[in-house]
Amino acid sequence: MGRRDEQLSSSIQTRAPTARRSVTLPRALVFAILLCVALPFLLDIRSHPRVAFQPNDSILLANHCRDAEPIPKPEFLERQQRLAQALRDLNASAYVAEPGASAGFFGNISHRSWDLSDRPLLLLISPTVKTDVAAKVTVLTPYFEETRARLLSIPGMSVSYASWKDDENPYTVAMGALQVPSGGRIYVDDKIRHFIVAGFQKAAPGAEVVSAPWQITSLRERKSPAELLLLQCVNEATVLAIRAVQKQMHIGIRESEVKALIDSALSIAGVEDRWALVLFGGNAALHHNSGTDRELRVSDFVLIDTGGTLFGYHSDVTRTFALPQSQIPDEHYELWYTVRAAQIAALNTAKAGVVAAKVDSAARAVLSEHGLDPYFTHRLGHGIGLEDHEEPYLRGGSYDIIRVGHTFSNEPGVYIEGKVGIRLEDCMFIGLDGDAVYLTAGVGGPAMDPLHP
Repeated sequence: MGRRDEQLSSSIQTRAPTARRSVTLPRALVFAILLCVALPFLLDIRSHPRVAFQPNDSILLANHCRDAEPIPKPEFLERQQRLAQALRDLNASAYVAEPGASAGFFGNISHRSWDLSDRPLLLLISPTVKTDVAAKVTVLTPYFEETRARLLSIPGMSVSYASWKDDENPYTVAMGALQVPSGGRIYVDDKIRHFIVAGFQKAAPGAEVVSAPWQITSLRERKSPAELLLLQCVNEATVLAIRAVQKQMHIGIRESEVKALIDSALSIAGVEDRWALVLFGGNAALHHNSGTDRELRVSDFVLIDTGGTLFGYHSDVTRTFALPQSQIPDEHYELWYTVRAAQIAALNTAKAGVVAAKVDSAARAVLSEHGLDPYFTHRLGHGIGLEDHEEPYLRGGSYDIIRVGHTFSNEPGVYIEGKVGIRLEDCMFIGLDGDAVYLTAGVGGPAMDPLHP
């Protein structure tokens, strides 16, 4: 061994004990480090409990929508063609939407696939005429995002891209791509942000830039068979989730714990964009929030209003129920059955050709017979599809005509502040025979009594 090797060996030998001493930490410090590492995990378990649902329930939830399929490309192309024909009939040059429900309906560009920002990405659809009317699909995209925009799965016979750099006006670029004639009309989606509308108006002072009329907005109100299948599946799965959660509940459980249970059940079912409102007893009289985390009392009803999405299509279900060990006051049971009767009256009234306000009135009339009309303080229902709340609405004062393919929530309620809140909600669609059918019919439909949600 040479002198250098001896020095290196000596160095290693003399440093080794020091290295061992450096990792010998006081036990209190070691405990503190372990606690810091473990604490976030422990808190996560408390706020998101790992739930073991009953085996049959877990299997039902996991399998219910397993075979569901997204909307196929041919249906998107048919939607675009109908839009192009409507634009042509209205003598309009283009339709503009940003990522959201309408862009998702016509171009498969949802909020999930593209976040909104101050740099607009827009779906532009215009009619072209050769022998027949066809849809020209253009995507306006920030220049530095063009590669990502081209990765979007946008159906179309020939999708083109118009990119704009930060030193360019995006709306001028869009107008160049659309080739709107002087005096032409551009329809914008009714949910589009105002600064985009203002941008088009400034870039094309000779054009008319206005919100899309009912002939355009109604195109996604009436659901296709493929859409109805998704709506049925996700709403049925939501009912199954509520039923599975009821079996896990007990007197003394907190609202927040039930909310976590619902999220877990919906997750097993493959439902995305999950949300839930859980209210016990008198808290449910506050409709949508109580600001507390109440423990379930033996005399409390449980109100769960929850939903999520399946391939973009929404569920929205509300159940008010008791547990087997609950001791609900008789007058609250009577209120429950009255709300149930109002829901049945609305279902029987909702038919193709009926004015929407008449359905709301039918439910309200049942409650009025029992002196409960003052405690039904919201509209009966809303449309549902790619948005949780969309046109048309079942409300007083609405002259909308119900048509085949329309989908609505049917959710009468009674809210007596400080005492009790009861709401029952199932979504329904208008079938080919003109009658209303519950989207939840495949799993038994609405609740039949307070113990069976």
